[in-house]
Amino acid sequence: MSNAVLGLRLKQQLTLTPRLQQSVKLLQLSALECVQELHQAIAQNPFLEESAEGAESPDSRAEREEAADDSSRADLDFSSSGGGGGGDGTPDWTEWTASPSTLHDSLREQLLLLGLTERDHVLANLIIDALDDDGFLRLPLEDVAALAPGAGPGEIETALRIVQTLEPNGIAARDLAECLALQLEAMDRNTPGRDIALDVVQSRLSMMAARDNTRLLDALGCSEGELRLAMELIRSLDPRPGSKVGTFEPRAIVPDVIVRKEKKRWVVTVNSAIYPRIRVNQQYADYFRQARDGETALLAQHLQEARWLVRNLEQRFLTIQRVAEAVVTRQRNFFEYGDLAMRPLTLREIADELRLHESTVSRATSHKFMATPRGVVAFKRFFSRQLATTSGGSCSATAIRALLREFIAAEDRRNPLSDVQLTELLADRGVKVARRTVTKYRRSMQLPAVDFRRA
Repeated sequence: MSNAVLGLRLKQQLTLTPRLQQSVKLLQLSALECVQELHQAIAQNPFLEESAEGAESPDSRAEREEAADDSSRADLDFSSSGGGGGGDGTPDWTEWTASPSTLHDSLREQLLLLGLTERDHVLANLIIDALDDDGFLRLPLEDVAALAPGAGPGEIETALRIVQTLEPNGIAARDLAECLALQLEAMDRNTPGRDIALDVVQSRLSMMAARDNTRLLDALGCSEGELRLAMELIRSLDPRPGSKVGTFEPRAIVPDVIVRKEKKRWVVTVNSAIYPRIRVNQQYADYFRQARDGETALLAQHLQEARWLVRNLEQRFLTIQRVAEAVVTRQRNFFEYGDLAMRPLTLREIADELRLHESTVSRATSHKFMATPRGVVAFKRFFSRQLATTSGGSCSATAIRALLREFIAAEDRRNPLSDVQLTELLADRGVKVARRTVTKYRRSMQLPAVDFRRA
């Protein structure tokens, strides 16, 4: 039997205070998420209120609000201090955002318009449920039939044909050949090259993949021009028809800072107009100080959190502006000349310059955007790795991507540039990169390989 032993041990531990946790959370939020967080805080904390815009007097403000109410009494009133925070009677802006529609939802909606019998509708829904994200039916029809007791193979096949008539064309195919064939069959019969392309995808797709044009010409009995036209038609098809449906969720991008050029100088300002102007309700705070009922612990916590939120919001604006100014100073050439002038930059450089921790700079740049004369640019785009040049200097990955895009845009479509040739062109410009790096950058820009760029 072991004996109990008493011991004393010293231990050091780093703990984030509630205020620091709130500050970190606010800093890493995007602009829209921060606005939503502030509206929620206003709705839940009695000591927070949204101040009126400007410094107008209470009387003039009351007259303006009364005039606006008289002119649009039939409209909804959005002037309450809760903004979009979900207060009583105030609509929440999140109720108006589009709900993301998936591929399966889109297909089910189309089924409702076909006027099917109840049994066909159920079986067609089974087919839809079995589709993967690319729109393919990877499950054998026998396994689908097992999910519907009493359904014969003919009924399942009919349900499959029904689903294949839905949009996008090529949906519910069991392999790539069937997917391409469905898209070709949906085209007008007079489409140039359609019949030859249909013959290729149904029985000679492997020859096309191997680029065996000689055997294709012999098997199809067509001219080189007709074969080229058919192959171009096949390349224009979508091998993953379901991937384009339901994957794009519309999201508004709100810039956190605005960059303008004023008298040959780039000026950075925080886009504070989108944020509610919150403040501590001084009247409620004074009532709280006068209270002596001994049951004020919860109110004290609310008051403390309200003060923290106001200060942390100011700290968020200050940190984002300092980081943005440092980035604009380092990347001045980008604002003057574009992507080709982007210089290598790391979070560590900005952190050392501003005497901040690297994690703080990372939070201040995550999900943040900058409105510039060259468009809305993500903060993270200004940070790219450094690559060596033959002259002993350095070049940013963003500049290399811009060069690759220029090379491909100017290439001969009948004889496009391979990744090896692109690597050699970069070497001629003094940029030393490996071929696999060029391939990685080309794919990241969603530029197709050389075979698919050939006209």
